[in-house]
Amino acid sequence: MAPPPLLLLQDIALTFGGTPLIESAELSVSPGERACLVGRNGSGKSTLLKIAAGLIEADRGKRFVQPGATVRYLAQEPDLAAYPSTLAYVEAGLGPGDDPYRARYLLEQLGLTGEEKPADLSGGEARRAALAHVLAPQPDILLLDEPTNHLDLPVIEWLEGELKGLRSALVLISHDRRFLESLSQATIWLDRGRTRRMDRGFAHFEEWRDQVLEQEEAEHHKLGRKLVAEADWLRYGVTARRKRNVRRLGNLHAMRQQYRERQRAVGTVSMTMAEAEQSGTLVVEAEGVSKSFGDRAIVSNLSLRVLRGDRLGIIGPNGAGKTTLINLLTGVLAPDAGRVRLGANLQMVTLDQRRASLDPDATVAETLTGGRGDTVTIGGQTKHVIGYMKDFLFAPEQARTPVGVLSGGERNRLMLARALAQPSNLLVLDEPTNDLDLETLDLLEEMIQDYSGTAILVSHDRDFLDRTVSSVLFSEGEGRWLEYAGGYTDMVAQRGRGVQARIVEKEAKPKSADKPAAAPAAAPGKRKLSFNEQHDLKTLPKRMDEIGAKIVKVQEILADPELYSRDPARFQKAMDALTTLQSELHAAEERWLELEMLREELEG
Repeated sequence: MAPPPLLLLQDIALTFGGTPLIESAELSVSPGERACLVGRNGSGKSTLLKIAAGLIEADRGKRFVQPGATVRYLAQEPDLAAYPSTLAYVEAGLGPGDDPYRARYLLEQLGLTGEEKPADLSGGEARRAALAHVLAPQPDILLLDEPTNHLDLPVIEWLEGELKGLRSALVLISHDRRFLESLSQATIWLDRGRTRRMDRGFAHFEEWRDQVLEQEEAEHHKLGRKLVAEADWLRYGVTARRKRNVRRLGNLHAMRQQYRERQRAVGTVSMTMAEAEQSGTLVVEAEGVSKSFGDRAIVSNLSLRVLRGDRLGIIGPNGAGKTTLINLLTGVLAPDAGRVRLGANLQMVTLDQRRASLDPDATVAETLTGGRGDTVTIGGQTKHVIGYMKDFLFAPEQARTPVGVLSGGERNRLMLARALAQPSNLLVLDEPTNDLDLETLDLLEEMIQDYSGTAILVSHDRDFLDRTVSSVLFSEGEGRWLEYAGGYTDMVAQRGRGVQARIVEKEAKPKSADKPAAAPAAAPGKRKLSFNEQHDLKTLPKRMDEIGAKIVKVQEILADPELYSRDPARFQKAMDALTTLQSELHAAEERWLELEMLREELEG
């Protein structure tokens, strides 16, 4: 018999400004369950999560939380103003029986010292402190609204591992597909004020959603109803675009193969390629480029060639110098050494992290055309503004809508559309996926794949990189950048490991720290185990025992010789669980052995 839910929402309804936002929503969270809440921007996801957290009272419906169950909610914009430091803020989230040691552990993992003043924090640092605040007490239920916003790849991957190791039930809202696929076991879809539930993870959501929408569309046609509402056009248009993207994905794989072949042959045909540079084949060429700020090397002896049609992704932790690297490659910033050569007749369009502001009084059409005519040009091709608006999920009647009345998601789409509408043959997009919903991400991927010019992208979104780029330039630390063919997953396969920025950060700390014991000759032998290393050394044996016990239980299930014929799905689930647990145990053993050897070396 299934355990009773820890949290239950039934028949929830809420109206804002006379317009129903949520009409009949349901949410049930069982112990240990991991669910993702998905839907378009403006559909009410964050509002529903606030109702679940008890921060907003619904107009109608029932909210039930099991007596004694603890609930922690991560807001998109956390408020730390009432606390003197980040440590005080995190410790304020602890209960009477919680481990105070965990507050410092989480802050160190997230790259904070605990001494930071809330008024001095950046958006990313405030988000890290807020994550430590909700994770420290290990509550029964975690409600996380866009937990990966403003985080870099090392922290996102660390957060995935941390959440997987918690016993807490999770409800997640995120635009990061890979994050949702990795963590979710159930999917709640909030659409037109109502929720639908699928007891499978987000990896199966798009296929399920398309089936639901196709069935609805068929029923509409049977009734002879004409689909004229923008909302309906939007939903049913998404499925058609996704089917077209199968071809685009094939084109991307072909592009990556061409890139690999070019890389293998570059030593033999470089002179031939140089002869063709005047035709516009060459876009950017860097030879021995270096750039430093003080004693810190941002780029060290980088040689790189970007050709017409390439899609280059730039990956690295916050502070690695990705924006500086873009400025070097595009000629905005001069290198300290080496040279950068740009191809002929380049027309560059840049979308940076700050997202240039829009005129609230201008209409959507005026914003896209600059108030001149009714056409836009993208990648050298002219298109009517109404057709271009449809590409970005705007209805034709929105052409005369003032920008000031658009939702946040619509403004994000409009900023992207405006950037891409400017005549260009080189797109430079710095964190273009920030704050975009899944439908808009689909559109951005489609536009990049169809773009006839060259694109340079900076992103922490692993799935987005896998779907768009032909190669990635990865920060290996100390100013070294290496190029890998393919997307993010291809890079991990070639390196044999994922992002190791945590190690880079720890190695970098002593260089910038101002401590009396940091004499160059004594530093390697006299350093002590860090707070995090001491914690791992102390807790890993217990963690290995717990994993071992779980492995024994799964092996007992698999010992049933008739399990596969009787219940193939359960057999496969058990096999997957066994593989995951064995990998976790191996990683924990390796980590413990590494730390134990380090401890003996430092003490002996």
